[in-house]
Amino acid sequence: MNVTNTPVKGWRQDNTTKSLSEVHGSVSVPANAGFFRTLMAYAGPGMMVAVGYMDPGNWATDIAGGARFGYRLLSVVLISNLFAILLQHLALKLGIATGRDLAQACRDHYSKPVAIGLWILAEIAIAATDLAEVIGSAIALNLLFGLPLTVGILITAADVLLLLFLQNKGFQTIERIVASLIFLIIACFGYELIVSRPDMGAVVNGMIPHSEVMTNPSMLYIAIGILGATVMPHNLYLHSSIVQTRDYPRTDPGRKTAIRFATIDSTVSLFLAFFINAAILVLSAAAFHFSGNQTVADITDAHRLLDPILGVKLAGILFAVALLASGQNSTLTGTLSGQIVMEGFLSLRLKPWLRRLITRLIAIVPALIVASLYGEHGTSELLVFSQVILSLQLSFAVVPLVIFTGDKLKMGRFVNPGWLKITAWVVAGLIIGLNAYLLWDTARTWL
Repeated sequence: MNVTNTPVKGWRQDNTTKSLSEVHGSVSVPANAGFFRTLMAYAGPGMMVAVGYMDPGNWATDIAGGARFGYRLLSVVLISNLFAILLQHLALKLGIATGRDLAQACRDHYSKPVAIGLWILAEIAIAATDLAEVIGSAIALNLLFGLPLTVGILITAADVLLLLFLQNKGFQTIERIVASLIFLIIACFGYELIVSRPDMGAVVNGMIPHSEVMTNPSMLYIAIGILGATVMPHNLYLHSSIVQTRDYPRTDPGRKTAIRFATIDSTVSLFLAFFINAAILVLSAAAFHFSGNQTVADITDAHRLLDPILGVKLAGILFAVALLASGQNSTLTGTLSGQIVMEGFLSLRLKPWLRRLITRLIAIVPALIVASLYGEHGTSELLVFSQVILSLQLSFAVVPLVIFTGDKLKMGRFVNPGWLKITAWVVAGLIIGLNAYLLWDTARTWL
């Protein structure tokens, strides 16, 4: 592999530890190949990041938005996706340009107490993400096979062993499985959209922002919920690391090419995530909003009502299959993020199976307790709570990312141009402000 050490200029220490060292630079990139063949070599990390934008934690918000307000919040889903495309571009650029993932960059830039604090917050966010995936997968197993939620939660512990096995088969094996599950989700929702027969004119109109979103308090609250969960904190750490699995030349021309193709991969993948999130909202609007079931806001209720309302038997089953695929996909990327964060912030390496077991146990224990004591309603509330935790941690990942990619000493020729610096800070400010409002409103409601 052609490696040139990243200059120390702009950083306090040289980076001697490769991110995800066991798969770093393990995916070959053809030299002097055509556009399509080169793109295929870089394709994969974007798909793994995209699953974070279609995880079970986002489903309830999309279902509630569609059921209550029809297609009118589609513009919010679209704007959220554009925010995600921008920030994931910054994450991949940081990883490729500096040879550091976001966790490693934070460890170098900040004092040790600050870096430890950021690590703790990142670990909490990853645990909250894993919690949503555990609950989503358990609900899907309950809907498909009638398994008690507690049994479904325990089954998800096996994912740790599955990921360990897959990574031993090569990093692209994980990427292909993730991509296959995404296309399974797309196929399921493609069928759902066909049988629900949405009004396509109204769908297109819903993509256009309307002032009503800002003037209607109830609509604004759900819109903030959609925007507030736009960027999953762990995805920024994940993307800055896994783009380095490609064996591109560690030279400025090589990095420039890598950034170009990784950005295409990321953008296309996130538009697939947009399709899925939009499809959930459109399905909910077509099935529930226009049939008098506007109070549906729960995954289980949505599954129960789909078949009788749409008049087909497969709708509910495919809905649950898509939910299970979503949960499993997010599990793969969430556990990888845990490894990246621990190694990057602490320069501490644990055996992969132990690291993943710890992450999974942190999620399984509270899910088991709540499922045992409060059942289905309690796990739905816990799903919402996990999203609140993610909102709280988000700014602690976004702000360092925007700072680092706007620093010429750290990024060299790949520093954000002026227009991108301004755009990134505006997007970061909007996301932070909306999350702060959502957290304040949620706390006010609980208190």
